[in-house]
Amino acid sequence: MTDGGQSPREIAHEIAAFLDQAKHTLDLAQYDFEFGPETAGIVGDAIRRAHARGVTIRLAYNIDHRNPIPVPPPASPDLELIQSLPVEAIAVAGVPNLMHHKYVVRDNHTVWTGSTNWTDDSWSRQENLIIVVDSPGIAAQYTANFEELASGAPVAATGASARAPIDGIRAWFTPRGGPDLTNRIAQAIGLAGRRVRVCSPVISSGPILGALAGVVAKGTVDIAGCVDAVQLQGVAQQWRDAASEWKLPLLNRLAGGPLSAKLSNPFSRGHVHDSMHAKVVVADDTVFVGSFNLSRSGESNAENVVEFDDRELADQLAVFIDTVRARYDVLTIPA
Repeated sequence: MTDGGQSPREIAHEIAAFLDQAKHTLDLAQYDFEFGPETAGIVGDAIRRAHARGVTIRLAYNIDHRNPIPVPPPASPDLELIQSLPVEAIAVAGVPNLMHHKYVVRDNHTVWTGSTNWTDDSWSRQENLIIVVDSPGIAAQYTANFEELASGAPVAATGASARAPIDGIRAWFTPRGGPDLTNRIAQAIGLAGRRVRVCSPVISSGPILGALAGVVAKGTVDIAGCVDAVQLQGVAQQWRDAASEWKLPLLNRLAGGPLSAKLSNPFSRGHVHDSMHAKVVVADDTVFVGSFNLSRSGESNAENVVEFDDRELADQLAVFIDTVRARYDVLTIPA
């Protein structure tokens, strides 16, 4: 998805079509769940149709966010809508760590995941990605993660360390798997010989920043990507008088050339939320895509990422990232 490239109605119908295929179970873990009247009707009616077919439906959502903006903006789930739906509603206390997932597990067989929150702005004004995985083995891992959320365990106790790939796909879950995921992404970037493409609202993870700066310094790998200017510059400002100041030279390596930055509107309730929100890394033909910001705080949140090697999909995602990058000015970090 791109800013202005599709309508909320289109994406709502995509979601409804996915939900309409459910025969037995639907588990939804959604950081944000808030719609306009039309899209609330489309998605809500699909959930009601599933319930009428005898599908068991659970919905986990984040509440009680107290972290400072801008990374990430606080969720605002529509509690009135959730209470009106025939679902088992599971409120996950995102204090101090967020329940930041955006996935659905259908019939313990198919997973819908990616960077996309379920809101009208996410579907119309943000860059985002959706990936659908047909794999009972991967779906089982997502179901296990959902059971952790549903159990009432604190966010910090959820997630898992790296597991072996299933059907050519490896699923990652934080926060328990956070450091392993960060190091794996950094390793893939550092080993890339042809290309690196990246989209993330912010890039503040030390290992990932270091790996990207190393690729730029090497000068032999085609590297490009896009971030959100407002969010990343806010992070850089926080670093200047903190223990993370050592990251600034690494970030400056990425400014002025390989990365562009979307000048989005600062977060404010009641105003458009148009951040550059896609979260994807392509390192040669290895892809990482999911809900995970490439940030230190992201390691502490409940996030999910799928990793796979596929030349065709990597090419498609590289084209998407290049398209996004071309729309915005080069990243600059104010002095």
